[in-house]
Amino acid sequence: MAPILQVRDLVKTYHVGEHTVRALRGANMDVQAGEFVAITGPSGSGKSTLMHIMGCLDRPTSGQYILDGNDVSRMSKDQLAVIRNRKIGFVFQGFNLLSRTTALDNVELPLLYNGSLKLKTADRHRRAKEALASVGLGERSDHFPNQLSGGQQQRVAIARALVTQPAILLADEPTGNLDTRTSIEVMGIFQKLNKERGITILLITHEMDIAEYGTRFVRFRDGKIQTDSPVHNRRDATRELAALPPPEEDPPGVASDPAPVEHLGGVV
Repeated sequence: MAPILQVRDLVKTYHVGEHTVRALRGANMDVQAGEFVAITGPSGSGKSTLMHIMGCLDRPTSGQYILDGNDVSRMSKDQLAVIRNRKIGFVFQGFNLLSRTTALDNVELPLLYNGSLKLKTADRHRRAKEALASVGLGERSDHFPNQLSGGQQQRVAIARALVTQPAILLADEPTGNLDTRTSIEVMGIFQKLNKERGITILLITHEMDIAEYGTRFVRFRDGKIQTDSPVHNRRDATRELAALPPPEEDPPGVASDPAPVEHLGGVV
């Protein structure tokens, strides 16, 4: 079976004033459907640039990127937007929720942007509610972001990524703003989605312990892939959560792991 993602000799060069920055220097990798790939590396190593290209948010300077059998390397911005909306869900470190919009309406946003679906209002509500229920927030659909903890906000962001039923999830530092327990909970959601739904997951992280929740480990350095190997001692989030002591109760009206609310960053 052909890989769902194929990258061949990928090069990305940026021009900043008089300086030339080579963010990617000939990256090559295949990702099979259903893999959970953790991509790590120091700042400036090229991993986020690769994520932007694989998410159809940017185009390479040279090389080839094939997504589900389609060469998207030279597609126009409009063509990339269509592919992105149909096949890819995004989860970011900063949640990117609209602060004056309920969890349900935040999750529903991609369906409004995706005109090709042509869903009725009732169908959009149903899919958004199902997505929230799948991340354990079915009872919080009418809550605003400032009424949710950081972990709950990230769950809303995951539900938003799932609502279009993508084949691929791209997660950029999804646990960066979360405490230890909440990070494990979020990684448990990703592991469940990968195992039960077969969703292909690409996870960008600086944290090696977070990378161990994946099935494959790819390390970038200086714009090239330095290491690409299976995760031999994979962490199991469900088991780890079961072994943790019960969480401490917060006073009424105080959310645990509070986090700043950010506005939607233009990724649709």
